[in-house]
Amino acid sequence: MSNVKNEARINNPLLNAVREQLEHRATWLWLLCDEAEKRGLDPRDFGSAAVKRCGLVQGQNLVYKGKTASLKGLKKTLFTLPAQLVFEMDIKNCTDDELEIHFHYCPLVKAWQKAGCTDEQIAMLCDIAMCGDRGIGERYYAELDLPKTIAKGDDICHLRYHKK
Repeated sequence: MSNVKNEARINNPLLNAVREQLEHRATWLWLLCDEAEKRGLDPRDFGSAAVKRCGLVQGQNLVYKGKTASLKGLKKTLFTLPAQLVFEMDIKNCTDDELEIHFHYCPLVKAWQKAGCTDEQIAMLCDIAMCGDRGIGERYYAELDLPKTIAKGDDICHLRYHKK
């Protein structure tokens, strides 16, 4: 029996279409990691670094777009209202130096659940995927703490960016 609970509370055709696109991206990550394991490679040995590089690129683009490295700018450019709806987010705190968000739903976890991944695989894939968010944070001169994650069986993903 899985410990991972991840059901959307808000459903409509547009949100579900966007979520399906995110699920598709998560499926790529799962398949890449699965193929790596079949070849005797540990996905964490390369997946985390590759996804972090993607986050660094995305973070640099977000800083440029928002014209600021304030975490208020990160909220404005990445955690937009559409993103808040897709992930069912609650912005708990947002200052120049701290951004704290609770996610109540994750389309990536949903993709891994649909693929039949074990709880351990879901947790590993989430850890790899979150390296992108860590890379984004690095471009904002911030660190990312994850006290809770849906992928590890918690009721929410609790993201907290804070300036170093």
